[in-house]
Amino acid sequence: MLIQPVEDLLSRNADHYLIPADVVANVQTDNNLYHAFLVLTKVKYSKIPVLDHGGHFEGLVSLPLITEQMLGFDQLNAEILLQKRVCDVMETQVKTVHDVDDVEETLHLMIDNPFVPVVDEQQIFQGIVTRREFMKSFNFLTHEIGKQYDMIEKDFSTRDCLKTKNSGII
Repeated sequence: MLIQPVEDLLSRNADHYLIPADVVANVQTDNNLYHAFLVLTKVKYSKIPVLDHGGHFEGLVSLPLITEQMLGFDQLNAEILLQKRVCDVMETQVKTVHDVDDVEETLHLMIDNPFVPVVDEQQIFQGIVTRREFMKSFNFLTHEIGKQYDMIEKDFSTRDCLKTKNSGII
């Protein structure tokens, strides 16, 4: 659980975290892999959201997932990209958030992911929160917390360490 001053400062910029769906590169489930490969290459991202025709978030597709399909035993087979669909290879077990104000959940998910998809209650894709945008707010926090809050260093004296050691915590 985040301490309240940290959560307050991070939440202050939560409305800036979301990159809206209409500006996020994506592909649809029924696009062929060739199309997805071109989109990923053009936007220079390694992974993008996959949506259905109704705008529902279905998963993610990445360059490694696509290039794996092209690999043969002794050569690359680019023709396969015209035959297979994004839904055939996309990653479907993707964690999402419903609310960018849920700073703690978003933070946990960004530890292992460069971005987190944001969806509404009906799984309609709303956009993404990127690690970059989140880190900008964390940078703000590190510079502002001392200006807005009085910080008192706790005393971890030898007596407290012995108490902790004797209680079996260490």
